[in-house]
Amino acid sequence: MITFKKGILFAHRWLGFISGLVVFIVSITGCIFCFQDEIQDAIHHYRHVDNLYKPYLPPSVLKAEGLKGYPGATASYMYYYGADRPAGVLVNLPKDKGMLYVYLNPYTGKVTHTENPMHNFFIIVEYIHLYLLLPPKIGGLVVGISVIIFVVLMITGIILWWPKRKTDRKRSLTIKWNGRWRRVNYDLHNVLGFYATGVALILAITGLSIAFDWMREGIYTTANLGKAYPQEKAVLKSDSVLRGKTNTRFVIDKAFEAAQTGSPRAEMFLLFDDASASGTIGISAYAQSLHYYKSDEYAFEKYTGKMLKKTSHAQKSPGMKMNNMNYDLHVGQVLGLTGKIIAFLASLICASLPITGFIIWLGKRKKGKSKKGKEVAHRRVVKQMGV
Repeated sequence: MITFKKGILFAHRWLGFISGLVVFIVSITGCIFCFQDEIQDAIHHYRHVDNLYKPYLPPSVLKAEGLKGYPGATASYMYYYGADRPAGVLVNLPKDKGMLYVYLNPYTGKVTHTENPMHNFFIIVEYIHLYLLLPPKIGGLVVGISVIIFVVLMITGIILWWPKRKTDRKRSLTIKWNGRWRRVNYDLHNVLGFYATGVALILAITGLSIAFDWMREGIYTTANLGKAYPQEKAVLKSDSVLRGKTNTRFVIDKAFEAAQTGSPRAEMFLLFDDASASGTIGISAYAQSLHYYKSDEYAFEKYTGKMLKKTSHAQKSPGMKMNNMNYDLHVGQVLGLTGKIIAFLASLICASLPITGFIIWLGKRKKGKSKKGKEVAHRRVVKQMGV
């Protein structure tokens, strides 16, 4: 058993060295990002509009307003964030000059704010969290592997923490605040690590689902107990033969109207107009603004506006519901403000673990050197005395 624990400790220590810096960065940026909606709502006036209690302007009108002044630009994504929130048009500038996010009043069409997403503090924090500001493929892989290592660290940490005797349980669950600072640091690493493990595992798994397709598919398959739902995987296409033969300018308006009728209680809508010849118009109708779990999904023929498919939240498989819930779980908002606070505290503890763990290692290393030095000095004295 002692040899086993030593092996676990060795793996825990060196895996911590390998992933520690990345885990700290990912965790601390996760803390900052948890309350990004609340903070931005408080400091940015353009994230709110007066509710005029009348229908929104059609998406074709808002899209045209959003593209004004940007010749050659295109826009495939649009949001209606809610009755008291703006609409948003994601403008892709020509010649790979980047993108702009144009906010508009959904009732008047007036542009209220234009923003380069890469200049938004929280978008930068998100990119650090996801990619460490490296190229997405490289950064995503580095972060993903580090999170996998962190999951192993949590498991090995629980094994190392587990009390040998029942009488040790109370001591293992409390921090000895009146002890020496090294003891307090030791307890902070072990006790807080134990309390945060359950939430941290959820954050790690949902994060891996964002980073890796295989994790997302694994969650989907597991939640569905292996049962297949081919209708959810079906790829829908528009009839490209109709391209150029019909006036498609107002088709998206027709599609949006149908989605509003089909989901009258939805607070937020995401519209995606696939620019490819056989692409479709996709609309997601979300039950709550800025929440991405409960949604109805629509697909429309882009040349005629014919509805090709509607999948309500109730019709979705358990696996699809779990994948839809992923973001809300990851930031804690699935449980509202309480969930965000829990996610924030768990992320903060995760950020502290590489630091407290390194201090523990450093202390043992110095203690080992000190002990070795005393033994050498003792042998030298003994030798001089001729004993």
